[in-house]
Amino acid sequence: MTDPLSHSYYAATAHERRPQFDIEGDLECDVAVIGGGFTGLGAALACAERGFSVILIEAEHVGFGASGRNGGQLIPGLRWTASELEEEFGRERADALFDLCWRDNRVKARIAQHGIDCDLKTGHLEAAWTPKDFDAMRREADYLANRFDYRTDIVEESEMATHIASPLYHGGIHDPRGGHFHPLNYAIGLAQAAEAAGVRIVEGCRASLDTTKARYIINATDSWIGDIESDLGRYTVPIMNYNIATAPLANADELLPTDAAVADSRFVLNYFRLSADKRLIFGGGERYSQTPPRDIAAFVRPFMAEVFPQIADAKIDYGWGGAVAVTMNRLPHIGRRGNIFFAHGFSGHGALVTTLAGELIAEAMAETAERFDILANLPSKPFPGGKWLRRPLATLGLLWYALRDRLG
Repeated sequence: MTDPLSHSYYAATAHERRPQFDIEGDLECDVAVIGGGFTGLGAALACAERGFSVILIEAEHVGFGASGRNGGQLIPGLRWTASELEEEFGRERADALFDLCWRDNRVKARIAQHGIDCDLKTGHLEAAWTPKDFDAMRREADYLANRFDYRTDIVEESEMATHIASPLYHGGIHDPRGGHFHPLNYAIGLAQAAEAAGVRIVEGCRASLDTTKARYIINATDSWIGDIESDLGRYTVPIMNYNIATAPLANADELLPTDAAVADSRFVLNYFRLSADKRLIFGGGERYSQTPPRDIAAFVRPFMAEVFPQIADAKIDYGWGGAVAVTMNRLPHIGRRGNIFFAHGFSGHGALVTTLAGELIAEAMAETAERFDILANLPSKPFPGGKWLRRPLATLGLLWYALRDRLG
């Protein structure tokens, strides 16, 4: 299928991949994975390593959805801060969640283990849009250091120029354990590692729960999960995000001197980083309609120009977008129903935790469900409003938070 949102820098610079299997032949297996993003690929690889026979079925191609289109930002943790998790769930559960989602970087481990060439860089900066935001960041940094011995760098407003050539921000927190990468090449690398471990990956095939004869099924379709299991679709709404990539910039290193990825603290946030060939990859703005803007570059450019007025007129070579599946509380929805496992709703914070989620599913299949249960026990509620009103009601709530950004 031709996707009007797929004109991405990542697709243009992806490593060559040749599908090795088609739908013909025996599809009986231990594990059938539906979806070829980070979650499905991570689960398929980890299952194969445990001796399961695995078939992964992808409707388009590996990395087609959010896994191959995202901003490439590797941000430790979840959408909730560690202190919010402890306040809500108590000390013991907060400890378990922190160990999984902050300390256990399965993406970095997989890249190292399989030699995945995906432009991995270290360092992530959260930039404070308001002084109040910076005060909250400073408190969280102190909490992380004192509670978990997890050290981040507090960047005062006067020091922000060491990281970013923009006057907009009131300080920030730099996490050296974060970073950024080429997400589509990471997905392709995971697919190659999975195939080397014995996984059969079938692309260009639309699956259903009865497509294969499998002992277990993993639904890893995220924004499309409702097409497979309509009930699960009630737990998320799709939010459209858009990215651009400039032409290579002569002053790229002046814009982001430490080459860290940056995301700011607004509800409708800007997020940006440098590519390996010195382009600025910039995401900004959200749309709650599924219809993309006629000109994605023109839609995102004003957000880039606000942050970096010095490149307001820079040539933009690529503009693309895609859907992010968002839950009501912005925590992922992970679980099991009989022999069917699922993981979705990473709410724009999934580049790290999706690989982890896939591997935890594999652990649970191998009858070691303790770590899987840590994420599976996170609270989740379906959006209200039923089939027809769910998205409009969710949109109203999201528009309210976006308005608060503009009002300060």
